Amino acid sequence: MVKEFSSYWALILGGSSGLGLASARKLAAHGMNLCIVHRNTRVELAGIGRQFEEIRAMGVQLLTFNTDVLNAEKRAEVLQQLQTAMGESRIRCLLHSIARGNLKALPHLDADDFNTTIGNMGVSLYEWAVDILHRQLFASDARILSFTSDGSYKAMEHYAAVSAAKAALESITRSIALEFAPHGIRANCIRAGVTDTASLRKIPGSSALLEYSREKNPFRQLTTPEDVANVVYLLCRDEAAWINGAIIPVDGGTHIH
Repeated sequence: MVKEFSSYWALILGGSSGLGLASARKLAAHGMNLCIVHRNTRVELAGIGRQFEEIRAMGVQLLTFNTDVLNAEKRAEVLQQLQTAMGESRIRCLLHSIARGNLKALPHLDADDFNTTIGNMGVSLYEWAVDILHRQLFASDARILSFTSDGSYKAMEHYAAVSAAKAALESITRSIALEFAPHGIRANCIRAGVTDTASLRKIPGSSALLEYSREKNPFRQLTTPEDVANVVYLLCRDEAAWINGAIIPVDGGTHIH
């Protein structure tokens, strides 16, 4: 396999499971060094550690931090350590894969539920991106990528706070695509199809959602984390440099009917 990204780093926010972990594996397979920021319990860390060791076995550098992405002091510590590890190298990809939101049904959500969810799943992308920019850690042709969902424009039960966060995430991405362009940065959202992940299974009625999505898909299949990771890889390639400010469906065609 061609190691075309061996001189670059990817910073992945939320890379310990699901789409983020699959993307980490794909980028590492093509030589990308990785810094993964995640938030997990002690019980979960043993299994996650084994996943990370498998990535290191691919021959790339891997830094991991189990911390809160919204904590400005922790963010500064992560970026300082990353800068030291990178040396003269730079960040080619900032990937946002945070799935930390409130799934209460209306009218039981309060303002704090909305604010916490939007902060984690939307605003945190901007906070990390602007800090990296100010520290001059982005490569000259960097890619900012994030994962959105149909909930950004559709109403779904128990999904109001996450829907608001995804809509904010898409709006922030469009603004970054416009205003960071003079710095050589491209920004895009990947709107993944319904994927059987731990995050999805926390949504009430997820089994029915999985079955409905499989039936609606032209191939009668669900989207897999690897399907999404493949598009992350494609968007990091030189040939994808003219894709900017887009919301890209990666669902095998489920969205067409």
